[in-house]
Amino acid sequence: MTNIALNAIPPNLLIHNLDDQFIVHLANKEDLPEVLVIYNQSIAGKQATANLTPVTCEERASWFNEHLDSPTRPIYVVRAAASSTANVNEIGAQTKSPIVAWGSFSDLYARTAYHISTEISIYLHHDYHGKGLGSLLTRWMLAQAPNLGIQNIVALIFAHNKPSLGLFSKLGFEQWGYMPKVCDMQGFIADVVMLGKAVAANETNSDKT
Repeated sequence: MTNIALNAIPPNLLIHNLDDQFIVHLANKEDLPEVLVIYNQSIAGKQATANLTPVTCEERASWFNEHLDSPTRPIYVVRAAASSTANVNEIGAQTKSPIVAWGSFSDLYARTAYHISTEISIYLHHDYHGKGLGSLLTRWMLAQAPNLGIQNIVALIFAHNKPSLGLFSKLGFEQWGYMPKVCDMQGFIADVVMLGKAVAANETNSDKT
């Protein structure tokens, strides 16, 4: 797979093609505001997060920095790939485009013995819902997991979030648990489904970070 360097993205961050429309790379310290714009978009719908009010950069800085400093719990950001030579500079590097999606691996539990298992989170800009990007990013992250020492991936999804349940089911996740009436969404009480999948070194594709 071709690695390309984007203008204004630190050169130590490798860029990978998800397909001919999107690229993915590790988040860097400048990405937090855009990451939170996408996260905050998801709050009003009450399907993707148990946060009920928008979060600020100050509130999430510690969380973000923990991921940036961790070699095994990364945040990946997705950008639209340059669509024409007008977006390519004289050394062939693509110009920086806005973040359209992001995904993270997080500790399932903080205790050391759980290091082989992680929680996955995926968030898309609202303009990119229903276009297959969620599946594309999730598949790519599944392929990275073995190289991060991850053997099991868990997704915690609201029972009323049918699109996400369908996506993860199509990718081979199975129900590992069910937590009824655990979230007060200020208007209704939500159940949470735990979906899980064991991943292997040959998962989905052979791309490596």
